[in-house]
Amino acid sequence: MDLEEKLTPEEKWERATIANNFIFYKVMRNNTDVCKRLLEILLEMEIDYIEMSSEEEINIDFQSKGIRMDVYAKNQKECFNVEMQATDTNELPERARYYQGVIDVDILRSGQTYKELKNSYIIFICIEDIFKKGLAKYTFENSCLESPEIKLNDRAYKYFFIAKNSDKILNEEQKAFLQLVINKKGTDSFTKQIEKLAEEAKSNLQWKRQYMEWERQRVYDFEAGREKGLEQGASQKAIEDASNLLKMNLATPEQIAQAISLPVERVLELQKELQK
Repeated sequence: MDLEEKLTPEEKWERATIANNFIFYKVMRNNTDVCKRLLEILLEMEIDYIEMSSEEEINIDFQSKGIRMDVYAKNQKECFNVEMQATDTNELPERARYYQGVIDVDILRSGQTYKELKNSYIIFICIEDIFKKGLAKYTFENSCLESPEIKLNDRAYKYFFIAKNSDKILNEEQKAFLQLVINKKGTDSFTKQIEKLAEEAKSNLQWKRQYMEWERQRVYDFEAGREKGLEQGASQKAIEDASNLLKMNLATPEQIAQAISLPVERVLELQKELQK
């Protein structure tokens, strides 16, 4: 277990920086001008304006996909989904796909044509290099496998920025932001502004309470899942042991059931399966 996992929710809150997805979400959602500027830096394009999603979902219900720690903004022609991802959950490509679908459903109203879909940009700001190729930025768009120069032109783009590879990026503003994520200190006026906003966010008592509940529920769900996994593993091991004993014909089903704490009915089922 690393140091971060040993900390209490209160200690995590005190140590949190812009690299914390909760802090990042609150800072960007509540400072539209800062979020717009960050998007312009990351995407290297001018953006007329952005409007934040009218719904803020931080429900303490981990059975629902309604929980979101991603920043969702849009304007007349474009939509942006950006998320801080401090740890590799081994599902970010699939999550990018899911976000893409959700955005398209949100944008396209009944009766509209597909041409009316907006340009969409899914952005993950990662600490670790999840692709292990040493790049500071990975950009994806759909292209033809047989002839990669042929683009699908569906106007759907996905970006993965890797903070630990920030020294390899040429854009100085992107580099400054990625270094803020890992070094926790701003080096230019914009990143110093973000650093200050992150510290100010931690003085908001309502946000702190939300974070405490969210973090405690996250830990509870993790422990519950771990215990369930251990139980399933023990059950599978008992089934394997029972099957091996039945194959060796060293004991009766009743004796096997008693020895490895399995219901005798389950051992008899295994016996029938083996006979087949």
